[in-house]
Amino acid sequence: MREPNEVDFWRGFALITIFINHVPGIFYERFTYRNLSLSDSAELFVFLAGWSLRLLVDGPGASMSTARLFKRLTGRALTIYFAQLVITEMAVALLAGASLHYNASFFLDMHNAAAVFTDPVRAHVGLVLLSHQLGYFNILPLYVVLMFVAPLIALGSRYCRWLLLPSSLCLYFFALAKGINLPTWPVEGTWFLNPLTWQLIYLLGFLLAGKDGVGGFVRRHQRPLFFAALPIVALGVFVGATHFSPRPTDVPDPKLFFLFDKTFLSPARLLHMLSLAAVFAGLFRPVRTWFGAVAVFFCLLGRNSLNVFCAASLLSLAGQIFRYVYGGLLVTDTCLLIAGLTGMGLVAWLSDGRDRLRTASVKPPSLPPS
Repeated sequence: MREPNEVDFWRGFALITIFINHVPGIFYERFTYRNLSLSDSAELFVFLAGWSLRLLVDGPGASMSTARLFKRLTGRALTIYFAQLVITEMAVALLAGASLHYNASFFLDMHNAAAVFTDPVRAHVGLVLLSHQLGYFNILPLYVVLMFVAPLIALGSRYCRWLLLPSSLCLYFFALAKGINLPTWPVEGTWFLNPLTWQLIYLLGFLLAGKDGVGGFVRRHQRPLFFAALPIVALGVFVGATHFSPRPTDVPDPKLFFLFDKTFLSPARLLHMLSLAAVFAGLFRPVRTWFGAVAVFFCLLGRNSLNVFCAASLLSLAGQIFRYVYGGLLVTDTCLLIAGLTGMGLVAWLSDGRDRLRTASVKPPSLPPS
């Protein structure tokens, strides 16, 4: 089991934020940082995923052969893929159950789920292909794609690291300029989070976690970058507080370069996320000193991020149904928040316990003293 660290802390912070923001209208949503920010927890989560990949590649993965590293990363991608299938089917069952129990057919139409009930044959093929995604369950499909690309990034880091960033930037700018995104099926549309552009923030997390190259440059110039990022963060506070967003008719072509588009991870959102990282990097140590138990809880969630994310996704959907039944009063929203955090914490605690048992089972028995 890992000791509490900064990556797990911020990942736990992102997970809690995602849970709250995935219950639209909840009272506590107004206190999440997306209301004072141009970017939100999705960017943070993907950035930290790339950062974690680098820690693996430079840590335990450094001594692995190419085949073994490829196998480990591909296995992780498959785990996330199957997790996406399971929680999506559970979400469908939750919506169907709510529709039956409350005699409210509109639950079947929520979050792009209608096709599962009206066109189940094609919709289930789409779910398996990740081309059909439910609303609020569309982050893991992006993560699945990125994790299947992770072996290429890891091996590229070993043999041609200089090529990684130029290749990623070319793909990012090409997708922005042409407006290219992956299609959805059987419901016509495109992915909510476009892997062709979001791969850049994943790679930047990977590169910035290193002690050489881009990461080394940032570490050597951390103080000036901190002050350069401050006005960008402040501008993000203004944008978030005023809900300002450029109108497509007011910006030149290609428009995606100038809009604050989340699907394509527009440059403004990307720059703001990187600025947040520059300003708040290193904050974990004082936070752990001031808010010890809270920081440890965040780290517990972040340490078991996949299991907690799956639980949080289902809990947030249950929370939406709960608010439909009991209303959006402060007391019910508070109960919902407490129940959600408790459920996420329980999943993380059980996952930690499983890992401790697994670690203990592989340790050789100690010999008695002679």
